Amino acid sequence: MSLESVKTLSELGLKLNSAADIGDLIGAAYDLDALILHESDLAPDFFNLRTGLLGELFQKLMNYRKLVAVVIPDFAAHGERFGELAYEHSNHPQIRFVHSEAEARAWLGANL
Repeated sequence: MSLESVKTLSELGLKLNSAADIGDLIGAAYDLDALILHESDLAPDFFNLRTGLLGELFQKLMNYRKLVAVVIPDFAAHGERFGELAYEHSNHPQIRFVHSEAEARAWLGANL
């Protein structure tokens, strides 16, 4: 497998605005080996853990066994709880929070 089977959400022409967009995201990424989500492609509700949007998305991505890198330059900028969650995922085998797209591609490339 190669990085050719990795796309960003914007390359797929999508943004995650609400839980209603998760099905479209999964469908668009179905044939991909991995997905990169950029901070700019994610609704504010994604960063508010109380909404459940992040949890619902991550559960679906794990169910479909998608490798995912979430690019957020400053994890703490979205609050202490979000920063803690991002830190906890720093060694997750399937979903990683990273600081740059280069870091995302390096991790994905090493795991495909």
